[in-house]
Amino acid sequence: MTGAAPNPDADAVAWGELLAGSYRDIGDRAMRDLPIYNDALGVEAVGFRRFNGTIVGIMVTPWFMNVVMPASATRENSGTTLQIRFPAGDIELTLSEVGQMGRIASCSLFSPMFQFADMAAARATAEAAIAELMLPADSEEAVRRREPATTPIDRRNFLRGALTERRG
Repeated sequence: MTGAAPNPDADAVAWGELLAGSYRDIGDRAMRDLPIYNDALGVEAVGFRRFNGTIVGIMVTPWFMNVVMPASATRENSGTTLQIRFPAGDIELTLSEVGQMGRIASCSLFSPMFQFADMAAARATAEAAIAELMLPADSEEAVRRREPATTPIDRRNFLRGALTERRG
């Protein structure tokens, strides 16, 4: 009998879904009538996975998009913020309480969310954000992305006309 291989991120996905449920409740109870609420969006947990013995993902709501993780998984969480080293580099997360989930650590990516016309656009941005967060800063891809798309304009060549299009 063959079965599907167990998903090592299943607990991370489940935690993300529980957190999304808490935010749905918050949205229905306290956020829906506020001017920062984008009615075109819903609440969705995107890209939740295991990372360095804890869980990380992107939470999309009609009022924010945040990187989130359980605060209990961090060693030092007595203050209001903490630094976490991700493959892309260090980011500062803020500690807060979310309903029955308890303490979480989060970093705001967008708030409010009016630049997103629909959930597909918000989801695509969240997927790109988590992929970027997990991309090692010294990887070939990250280095390539940091390079300018075009070479900088050299003043001397510009003044000589070397950068203008030649016409035959």
